[in-house]
Amino acid sequence: MEVNNRVALVTGASRGIGKAIAKGFAEKDYRVIVHYNMNKAEAEKTLSELPGGSHLLVRADMADSESVQAMVDEAKENMGRIDALVNNAGVFIEHPPADTGFEDWRKAWKETIYTNLIGPANLSYFVARHMIKDAGGRIINISSRGAFRGEPDAPAYGASKAGMNSMSQSLAKALAPHNIFVYTVAPGYVYTDMVRDFLEGPEGDEIRAQSPLNRAASPEEIAGLVVYLASDAPEYLTGSIIDINGASYLRN
Repeated sequence: MEVNNRVALVTGASRGIGKAIAKGFAEKDYRVIVHYNMNKAEAEKTLSELPGGSHLLVRADMADSESVQAMVDEAKENMGRIDALVNNAGVFIEHPPADTGFEDWRKAWKETIYTNLIGPANLSYFVARHMIKDAGGRIINISSRGAFRGEPDAPAYGASKAGMNSMSQSLAKALAPHNIFVYTVAPGYVYTDMVRDFLEGPEGDEIRAQSPLNRAASPEEIAGLVVYLASDAPEYLTGSIIDINGASYLRN
């Protein structure tokens, strides 16, 4: 298939890493499905900045399975196929156990797990069913180094990303016979608008010093890896969890 016929669905593409990924795909002549939940204006801005044409804007609440299914149906109807799925959308809610009341604790866990893990699981299911009929595809899940090192102020986030890692490996085994390959990307700090205040505030020097490169990643660095995995990565890499954290955290 010609590259310019390929279609990529990127969740959480209104800003940050997701926006950079959408641009990266468009620059490689993919038709891009830009997903958002709340921030329509920013999503429309992303769409307007993509080179090429025939891109699509879709909305879904990742925590709502019916909304996710409707988004996939809309995407398939308008674009004809989905060759690459990037599960990037997620939430980070602080809820340190020593300082959080139970109602807020329970709410944080529910919202985080449904958005960061169950939503991507459902989306992967719906998209994979189409990929099986269309002779294959690739799924890239955006995890976090927090899945390995722990997130003491947001334990649900760490748990959701650890769950995503395990889900990715299970799907890699289950879907390989159908020519569907699954990869996971686990970034450290990435310089986006969501973390700018941290990186430019009193904690900035300490955060940057976690990496021997003495900086955070750029969204474009993450996007370049994702597009490579969707387009050119060896099939035999399926099931891999790829750390991209500037050696700020090294696993054994």
